[in-house]
Amino acid sequence: MLAYAAAAAGQVSTGEAWGFWILGSLAVIGGLGMVIARNAVHSALWLVVTMLCLGFIYVINQAPFLGAVQIIVYTGAIMMLFLFVLMLVGRDASDSLIETLRGQRIAAILLGVAFGVLVATGLARSLAGTEVVGLAEANSASGGNVQGIARLLFTKYVFAFEVTSALLITAAVGAMVLAHVERAKGDIADQVTRMKARFRPGSYPGAKAGPGVYANTMSVAAPARLPDGNGSERSISAILPVRELTAQEIAPKGTEK
Repeated sequence: MLAYAAAAAGQVSTGEAWGFWILGSLAVIGGLGMVIARNAVHSALWLVVTMLCLGFIYVINQAPFLGAVQIIVYTGAIMMLFLFVLMLVGRDASDSLIETLRGQRIAAILLGVAFGVLVATGLARSLAGTEVVGLAEANSASGGNVQGIARLLFTKYVFAFEVTSALLITAAVGAMVLAHVERAKGDIADQVTRMKARFRPGSYPGAKAGPGVYANTMSVAAPARLPDGNGSERSISAILPVRELTAQEIAPKGTEK
């Protein structure tokens, strides 16, 4: 493996070497951060860093189309979709602290290390004695990077490409079917029904007074004062805790001359 790396180093320019070591280090750091992060959103953001670094590495290796697809599709579309789903679901950092299986963290670490050693050994044995030539010759033979990829997709790998497309479409349709909820026509309220419910006695269709209005404090947890002097509990958000006012705050304000 070391002999192969030394032989490949002689065919790589200084800029490519610097770019690889910088982007490769950032990609590894992003991968470790994705695994170590306790918050699901932070883990997804670390994965975004890794995907961005992979996209730039593709560009350095004379594969600009793959780099653009990596950044636009995977980082810009799929990972943003993951983030939106995580934010809508509302995963908390405390969720990852609950272990449903005893010893699963230790088993995951051991299996991850074993899988990494297996992949490294397979790459070392398969790449031993392979000459590094890059993509310049392949791109020039096909008329460019995009043309070369298109030729391979629609000739040699057309069956795998079409099967993958059908699988993704089936998964998308299945997700929509599972997420769809049938509702009876009687449960769907029209505009007239919603208007009557809004102005029914006991409802509050008008604008509510903001917290702290006509009160002795500007705290958002203090209720607004009604014309009769009582507090309006409607002015306080339901997520805020009730604030106990002091005797000085409850007392009416005096006017100074």
